Amino acid sequence: MTTSNDLSCQELVELITSYLEMTLPLEVTRRFEAHLTGCDGCARYLDQMRRTVTLVSALREVGIPIEAKGRLLAAFRDWKQGT
Repeated sequence: MTTSNDLSCQELVELITSYLEMTLPLEVTRRFEAHLTGCDGCARYLDQMRRTVTLVSALREVGIPIEAKGRLLAAFRDWKQGT
């Protein structure tokens, strides 16, 4: 049974970046972590996000061929303009 103080899975997903950056207020952090103890799906999602951050932070720009970099930048520029 949930109480008004419990976080929903959607709320946890919305807060995950702030949690990983350790910028959540203490009470929200407690609610976040309490949710994780009872929700295997959210605990797995947090683990996936941690792994993603670790892997992405290991990427280096020097490994991207110039042609591919230009295409990627153009694709992101076009995508951003489309929103």
